[in-house]
Amino acid sequence: MNMSGQRRRIERAESCLSSVRQKSLTNTDADIISTLPDFLLSHILSLLPTKDAVVTSILSSRWRPLWTLVPLLDLDEDQLFRTQNQTFRFPEIVSRIFILRNTVTNPTPIHKLRIRCSNNCVPLHIDTWVRATFRHRVQELDLSVCTDPNEPLELPRSVFFCSTLVVLKLEGNFNILINPPSACEFPSLRILELRNVKFVNSDSLSTLLNACTVLQDLTLNANFTNLENFNLIVLVDTLKTLDLRVESLSYKVHINTPALEYFSFSGPLGEDVVLENLPNLDDTLIDIDVQHGVSIQDYAKRVRDFMRPLSNIVDMELCIEVVEILYNASSHDDIPMFHNLNSLSLFGFHYFEWRVVQVLLHRTPKLQVLVFDLSSDHTSRFAIDGCLEKLQDVPECLSSHLTACHYRGLSGNEIEMELVRQILKAARVLKTMGISVEDTLDSEVKLRVCEEISKYQRSSHSCQIAFD
Repeated sequence: MNMSGQRRRIERAESCLSSVRQKSLTNTDADIISTLPDFLLSHILSLLPTKDAVVTSILSSRWRPLWTLVPLLDLDEDQLFRTQNQTFRFPEIVSRIFILRNTVTNPTPIHKLRIRCSNNCVPLHIDTWVRATFRHRVQELDLSVCTDPNEPLELPRSVFFCSTLVVLKLEGNFNILINPPSACEFPSLRILELRNVKFVNSDSLSTLLNACTVLQDLTLNANFTNLENFNLIVLVDTLKTLDLRVESLSYKVHINTPALEYFSFSGPLGEDVVLENLPNLDDTLIDIDVQHGVSIQDYAKRVRDFMRPLSNIVDMELCIEVVEILYNASSHDDIPMFHNLNSLSLFGFHYFEWRVVQVLLHRTPKLQVLVFDLSSDHTSRFAIDGCLEKLQDVPECLSSHLTACHYRGLSGNEIEMELVRQILKAARVLKTMGISVEDTLDSEVKLRVCEEISKYQRSSHSCQIAFD
């Protein structure tokens, strides 16, 4: 090839690369880079988007096969259509990439396949790409696809018998069907994320989890409205992290996970809930929705029973609605005692719920860190009182153990200021009072709020007020 032809090929490649890469890819640099060994060049290409890695194949014959040495394919519809005047559709581009790989002698097996497609993907295309990848020793499959609601995607059977798969992430608009065969096996799977998927029957999840013998992290965001009495059963001895987000009303929960360290739950609480064997659990986030059509007394009992197995945790993030339910519909003595709780974060909190929080604080005698996290989209079940009752019965944790308190989203109204004043007066060993003021306040109001709080009496002489 003459020099002018080679220059045109390099110019074509440069036009497809980002401006940053164009600056670094001079003719001299290209010659130097080309002398590097294949393993190093393939590592460099693995740091680029798949689209840019493929484009380097037109630089020269030296570069033509290098992108096939990269053991991952990241096929993102947004990235592949980033350039203007796109000629080919997403499926055509992806198919061409697979064809190009197959034309190279002994391409590196794909260990990670990531597909992002939000524009009515055809399930047949996804199925074909996944099957082509699973001929090799795949370690990670990450699918986020949106198909026609009338044409759901069902995973190929080979996926459920992949002995090398370590990470499986599936996300859709409830158009990915989970239908594992009874004899499926995942001997290496450690991370499983199922977001907005649909299960074929009420036992599909149990069948899937029973096949995961070394699973450590499970994320489930699902809607079971197509099934009655869905069995949300998690009996995994090795599980350390469990994140459940449920959008259904009729389901059964049975969790028995002796190695679990972190548990997050969000959604309405079903009638049949069993949590047991959680000796290592020390961190949790609970965001229970109020369920309409159920008496507040019955629902409160359900919430209490749900919270009791969590009584030994150390760190807890709690939606204020959970505290409201317990406060209004039960004897306060029925609220579980959290003897080991060290840190409590209340999100969705508003200052007029301070009396509700005090009841909970009486059940956390050793609490050292308390966070009030305001949320503008939270709707309280209470009417605003217009005043703040004086703190009569000071919880033990406030007087003897609390060392740090953070109030996020302070608007500066009088009732909020009174709440802060009460805490500073009651907390005798407090070291830090963190105040985060609303961004919408003007600088003069912020300054006034900070100056006023700085003058409040503090029972703890070592307390420092930190303003953000």
